Amino acid sequence: MADFDTIGKEFVKFYYATFDSARPNLSALYRDNSMLTFETQQTMGTAAILEKLTNLPFQNVEHKTDTVDCQPADEQGGILVLVTGALMTEGEQRPMSFVQTFHLKPEGQTYFVFNDIFRLVYPAA
Repeated sequence: MADFDTIGKEFVKFYYATFDSARPNLSALYRDNSMLTFETQQTMGTAAILEKLTNLPFQNVEHKTDTVDCQPADEQGGILVLVTGALMTEGEQRPMSFVQTFHLKPEGQTYFVFNDIFRLVYPAA
């Protein structure tokens, strides 16, 4: 069995480095049956997900991860990855906290993002 923790953590490093520097290249990580939930909006398929991610209201962003937790997700070798951290966008004075969950599925010798759920974390009221 592949080392799910190492794979998940390496994926997270690659994902946020790519998101922050060359967002269109994230398309290689998704498939037509992949789903992204960004805040409350659900998007399905590579093209729609890429359109959503490249048309966010900011171009410059820097992610900083605080925690990365990984677990085996299924008997086919999938990996569940939970990330907490902060992001700083252009024009913002303070970083915003976020949580993101990825369900990675194996495909040959690599993995793709089957599910991706992203939420900003606001202070409790």
